[in-house]
Formats: sequence, structure tokens, C-alpha cells
Amino acid sequence: MNTITLLQPDDWHVHLRDGLALKRTVPDLARQFSRAICMPNLVPPVKTVDEALAYRERIMAHAPEGVNFDPRMVLYFTDYTSPEEVKKIKDSEYINAIKLYPAGATTNSDNGVSDIRKVYAVIEQLEKYQVPLLLHGEVTHNHVDIFDREKRFLDEVLSPLLKQFPALKVVLEHITTSEAAHFVLEQDRNVAATITPQHLLFNRNDMLVGGIKPHFYCLPILKRQTHQQTLLEVATSGNPKFFLGTDSAPHSKNTKENACGCAGCYSAPTAIELYAQAFDQVGRIERLEGFASMFGADFYGLPRNTQTISLVKEPQVIPASLEYLENEQIIPLYAGQTIQWRKV
Repeated sequence: MNTITLLQPDDWHVHLRDGLALKRTVPDLARQFSRAICMPNLVPPVKTVDEALAYRERIMAHAPEGVNFDPRMVLYFTDYTSPEEVKKIKDSEYINAIKLYPAGATTNSDNGVSDIRKVYAVIEQLEKYQVPLLLHGEVTHNHVDIFDREKRFLDEVLSPLLKQFPALKVVLEHITTSEAAHFVLEQDRNVAATITPQHLLFNRNDMLVGGIKPHFYCLPILKRQTHQQTLLEVATSGNPKFFLGTDSAPHSKNTKENACGCAGCYSAPTAIELYAQAFDQVGRIERLEGFASMFGADFYGLPRNTQTISLVKEPQVIPASLEYLENEQIIPLYAGQTIQWRKV
């Protein structure tokens, strides 16, 4: 198959940042995706419905003219989130979920939840109103190995949570391990997962062998090849529990290529082509549309898109760098390398 036409895809997990960054990030994303779940870990974080709607206006100010782009907003879950805010989310036209970052888990997560048991009153309302809880699924204890943090979260946090709230709608974001994939498969239909392009295409060897590659560094961190293979299996299986979420996260070159480099891969400009490469490598390109364009919308209870995009199997070189902020560069995922698919 050398050409494929898909219902226009959606990105169910992306970081657009704020301010000057939006000039770069919004057009890059909007040229491929119709809707996007926009992460709220700004400085300061987006904690209320009013703040989320104001952020959406700032995003829309940078949407390319004539492009149908619909950012979907998320609130940042803190120890102090009010249970009453959940009903406001449910009644809002543009806000779809609440995001829980364990405090200290990733970029701008210091205001995250310190102990999930503290926020059970809010989670009770999430279950009642069927508002999805989006989870960065890692524990943050210093003594836990970084490669084990996702599994420990499943065992110590998520399993007890679902026993307490069995009807809670959950998206386990950017899963990276076989354990997470199997956990999602074992749950009811109210538990789903997003998978990034980097975790389908690469593993920790790509980041570490032959010298450290900082632009492959993200959180959760790339894992073993065996985990990568399992993620490819479930992503391309046609199972509606798994859908597209790039976790595209921009950082300028100087903050990535640094003695203490930032976590995040910027995949937005060629994300759908990267996913096509991953699906094609295992001979399942025909299953990309469900993963990219259908299953996420169905889970969130939103209509599937009606517009389409087309991809052609032609070599494309990803740019070595892109303009970002003032006098700064951003290095996209797989920069300078050739991929085999291109959006027409």
C-alpha cells in the first residue's frame, strides 16, 4: 500500500506551551490534527475552567487561517482541586478531562498531586460525571529505579484506585511497558491508553548506544526493545483501548543539550508520518486510521471527524532544526533522518 487516506486524526495528548511558543507549536500540530487534548502543565498551571478557556483563546489566536482546529482543554489536578470544579468541566463545551501528574514526575509537575488518597472526593465526582482522569503513570519516589516507575504506579496507585472507583474513566497516558499494555487490556472499557510515536519507533538503545542522544530523552523514559515490541502489537491490533497521543513536548535546543537536559520529544510537525512508519514497519498500515482517527474520539464521546488526509509512501527528510522562540532552535524528533511516509 503506497497511499492511504484517513479520517483526519486527533492528538489526545500534546504540549503546546504558552506565549511565544504557540507561534511554533500550534501551526505544526493543526496542519495534521483536527482536535488536540492540550496539557495544562504551564507556569502557572491551568487549574480552573476559566483559566482553561482563556488558554484556549490564546491557542486559537495562532491557528492557521482556514484550518479546522479544535483544541480540547484539560485541568491540572492539584491537592486543592475543588470537587465542584468537576461539574463545571462536565458542563463546559471545550473542556474534556482533568490531568493528574504525581508531584515531581515530569516537566512543570511540582504542583501535582502529592498523594492520590487526598483527592478521592474529587475522583468520586469524576466517576459520577464520567469525566476522564488522565494519568501520568509513574511513581516519583527517589529510591525507585526510573525504568520501574510505571509498573510500580500500576501496582501501588492505579490498581487500588480502580478497586475504589470501578466505573472511573481513565486514560493511562504515554504507556511505555508491556505491564502497562497488559494492564489496560485486562480492564473494562472505561480504561484506555495513549501511545507516543517515540515509544513505538525507538527503545533505550537508540537513546544510549554510541553516545547519549538527548532528543530521545522523554518521560516516561524509553524502555527495552521487548516493551517496544509489545506497544507495537497493541497499537496496531485494532483494539479501541489504544489510541494516538503524541506527548509532543517542545524544548529549545539549549535546554535539551545541557548538563541537566529537559525531558520531551518534539514530534508535532511530522507526527502522523512517524506513526505511519511504525505501523508500516509491522505490516499493519491499514489499522492506522482506527488508532489515529476513531478510537480516541469514541472514548471521549466526541463525533469522529469527517474531513480526510492522505499519506503517500515517499521518502521524507525530517528537518535538522526549526525556529523556536526568539533566536532559538528546536530539534524535532528524528531530526535529519529519513522516514518513508509523507502527508500529501
